[in-house]
Amino acid sequence: MSVDYSLADVCALACAEAFRGDGEILVSPIGTIPTIGARLAKATFSPDLMLTDGVASLVANVVALGETKGQIIEGHMPYRAIFDLVWSGRRHVIMGATQIDRFGNQNIANIGDWAKPKAQLLGVRGAPGNTINHPTSYFVPNHSTKSFVAKVDFVSGVGYDRAAALGPVASRFHEIRRVVSNKAVFDFVSAEKSEGGLRTMQLRSLHPGVTLEDVVANTGFSLVIPADVPTTRGPTEEELHLIRTVIDPKGLGKKELPG
Repeated sequence: MSVDYSLADVCALACAEAFRGDGEILVSPIGTIPTIGARLAKATFSPDLMLTDGVASLVANVVALGETKGQIIEGHMPYRAIFDLVWSGRRHVIMGATQIDRFGNQNIANIGDWAKPKAQLLGVRGAPGNTINHPTSYFVPNHSTKSFVAKVDFVSGVGYDRAAALGPVASRFHEIRRVVSNKAVFDFVSAEKSEGGLRTMQLRSLHPGVTLEDVVANTGFSLVIPADVPTTRGPTEEELHLIRTVIDPKGLGKKELPG
């Protein structure tokens, strides 16, 4: 039986897959699609994930976006306790990226020269500490040569080249797990298989209906492209039911990512 799913559903599931196998760690999804993905992962193949209510409570069950009714609170996670998890690598965050390069360096600070930027963005926020201390993934809803760039205008999140330059201490927990865009899913080829011994971005799968030529034309650097590139997995009936009726009954994901 065919399942009628949307681009938002595909991207939410791809974000969920980034958490597969993480075990009992704190996950911090930033944005609607990553949040749907984290809750879907907990409700299915990664039940040990620790979710918060966005403030200071650990939530044992999965409820709809924007709702607190029915939450089962299993613990307290005050701000001061977050850093014990962050510094020990026991957290996985999905952040946004206004710009990202082939090494995984991320920019959410500014566009243009730092001294006189064309646009002021969020700043570095927690990106430096996130990327150095625990696994980090990214969701980029508008895949183009403006977002996938040869060189970011400012480094907010640390990529594999800069982590390697900082040495073993910086590389201990550094991992850019996954990059999910509205066109495809990416990971990073192993150092042994990469040019110059630095991990670089690799095409992992193409979303349904997206061509390889489209992704290459909209990426401002050379990707590692395997011989066989699969199609990004769509949700099963059970996963789609969870997305549509339990996690996102108001369809907020489709509002963030139409299609």
